Amino acid sequence: MNTTVATTDTEGKTWGGGNQPLKASYGKMMMWFFIVSDALTFSGFLAAYGFSRFKFIDAWPIADEVFTHVPFFHGNYPMIYVAFMTFVLIMSSVTMVLAVDAGHHLNKKKVTWYMFLTIIGGLIFVGSQAWEWNTFIKGDFGAVQTKGGNILQFGENVTVDGEQTFKRLAIADFATAAPTDRVEHERKNGLWFVGEGTLPAYQVSDIVKGMEANPNVLVRTQIINEEGEKTILSREQSLKQIKENGKLVVQGANLQVNEYGSPLFADFFFFITGFHGFHVFSGVVLNIIIFFNVVLGTYDRRKNYEMVEKVGLYWHFVDLVWVFVFTFFYLV
Repeated sequence: MNTTVATTDTEGKTWGGGNQPLKASYGKMMMWFFIVSDALTFSGFLAAYGFSRFKFIDAWPIADEVFTHVPFFHGNYPMIYVAFMTFVLIMSSVTMVLAVDAGHHLNKKKVTWYMFLTIIGGLIFVGSQAWEWNTFIKGDFGAVQTKGGNILQFGENVTVDGEQTFKRLAIADFATAAPTDRVEHERKNGLWFVGEGTLPAYQVSDIVKGMEANPNVLVRTQIINEEGEKTILSREQSLKQIKENGKLVVQGANLQVNEYGSPLFADFFFFITGFHGFHVFSGVVLNIIIFFNVVLGTYDRRKNYEMVEKVGLYWHFVDLVWVFVFTFFYLV
């Protein structure tokens, strides 16, 4: 029995076990290993966020009602500043691509310029995120937490363009009693991550007096119905709910309570955006180091700008992760 064996000469076409599989250097391979492992970490965080959100879907805050601020402007601008932050970070990824391409052409001047723009974009994003945290922690309106953990928000029914809508009111707008002294912030009381404006400045009794003196003030619960709207209580129900179930006045957000709704919302916000912000800050530091090496001509003398490419891989990963964070946390 004759057997014919066909062989194909693949010598020189596949990796033969050398120190550069797929022609990738050791440094680039290690960067890819880090990116893959970090991607799994972020995936776990976002999956946990998704499970928690859908478990408490009826009490989860609406992003358009939470992220409404723009620096130096007063008013209600839902998601505008977050969209600006996202645009800046994506554009910084574009400038990083241009820096890597200029490095392939050994164009020191262009690499320097595009690296500088990337650093500026990263600094704007990190600064914006710090501002967003500060605004989120302090809060705008305040709310009352019930004995059952529900959040009660205050406002009044107004007519806008012929349609009746619920306009949020800050506690300071109607609470006539003078605010009580703030509780001294100590680590032992568990509120170790709070801002100056987050501890209760009013007691529930102050809220009741203010509501009784202002007949237009109504209460809205954080519970969302099938139409995606929160329940607005009548005048009688509002006063009864506050008097019988009011437990704690909440202003802003911390790791225990927040005026926007479920405490888990604030927990995930601080953890996920903080973890990503740490990545962006680390990327900015790395970019600054590489930038000065470019200015000093280190890579020009080597005739190799691979370090720019390696830090570019990290920066693109950070930008891609933000796209998922932005989608899951702010848009969905």
